[in-house]
Amino acid sequence: MKIEDDWLTAATTQVVMAMLDDAGFRALAVGGCVRNALLDAPVSDIDIATDAHPERVVELAEGAGLKPVPTGIAHGTVTVVADGVPHEITTFRRDVETHGRHATVAFSDNVAEDAARRDFTMNALYADAAGHVIDPLGGLSDLRARHVRFIGTPADRIVEDYLRILRFFRFTAWYGDPALGLDAEGLAACAAHAEGLERLSAERIGHEMRRLLAAPDPAPAVAAMAQAGILARVLPGGDATALAPAVHHGASDWIARLAALGGDASGLRLSKAEARHLDEIATAARDGTAPFALGDALGVRAADALRVRAALLGAPLDVRDLDMAARGATARFPLTAKDLMPNLSGPDLGVALARGRTLWRASEGRLDRAALKARLLEE
Repeated sequence: MKIEDDWLTAATTQVVMAMLDDAGFRALAVGGCVRNALLDAPVSDIDIATDAHPERVVELAEGAGLKPVPTGIAHGTVTVVADGVPHEITTFRRDVETHGRHATVAFSDNVAEDAARRDFTMNALYADAAGHVIDPLGGLSDLRARHVRFIGTPADRIVEDYLRILRFFRFTAWYGDPALGLDAEGLAACAAHAEGLERLSAERIGHEMRRLLAAPDPAPAVAAMAQAGILARVLPGGDATALAPAVHHGASDWIARLAALGGDASGLRLSKAEARHLDEIATAARDGTAPFALGDALGVRAADALRVRAALLGAPLDVRDLDMAARGATARFPLTAKDLMPNLSGPDLGVALARGRTLWRASEGRLDRAALKARLLEE
């Protein structure tokens, strides 16, 4: 098995790997870049595993005229920048002790030991500079089958880092075969150790949930999370029922999908902008506001609110509603304060403008400036 992707054959990657190879060390691309190359999926990050210790990696990079950045040198990681492209280089490691969040590790010169400490078999694939794939743990067969499976005993991998529970669902949503379903042994282990999620930070949980909900179709994985009692731990009150129809209706934004789940998202550590976006869609999906008014209020996000609304109601999505929301998003309220002055001023002016916008929205934009002005000044 061989990969020949552009990221691997690029001069920048080849220079970084040659820097190690020429000094007598191993240089192996590892993890997501290899997995995605084999799946013909985009590669965004280049990770390299080596038997060279981090201090030696720094020396070699400097000697080659490259820029080493000690991004995680205590854990064996140095980021080497070649022509502006970062390559994260990590020394082979083996776990000495695990704590549910962080592990105490020792450096190793054995690629099989390095592979054994990873999470899923499809992530324990390596490739040399020529693209030859190295598979210490049989991950290729799982990758071909789109079978997301823990390395070794699932419970052992989970207690090493409880975030792997959420990663199991996220990787299944992105890379698993829907017809295969979730790995039964892995799912059972996640359910049995779900209380370990309480040891994780809100930032780590929120990051995983964002990535899970951004999958092409996260609904089956999230439904399994709910059945295993895991969704309730990360999103109290959340209900997976409406997620599948929301996705079917075209809700592709992860925040819209989160709105379809409902529940208390405060434990996901959303930014202020994300929380506001979520509240707007969740509220609009449930309050019955007409499509044109939604478009005027939310702009392009109104479409997601309508998709979520249809999913929550268990109703078909009316494309006419989407069209009307799109009209509302592009229409411009024709009235300004100057139009009502000097007849109105102060608080009365503000009340009249709000009333005018309500009338304009109710008319689906048909009332023009003159009609609105006449109505408001007559009232």
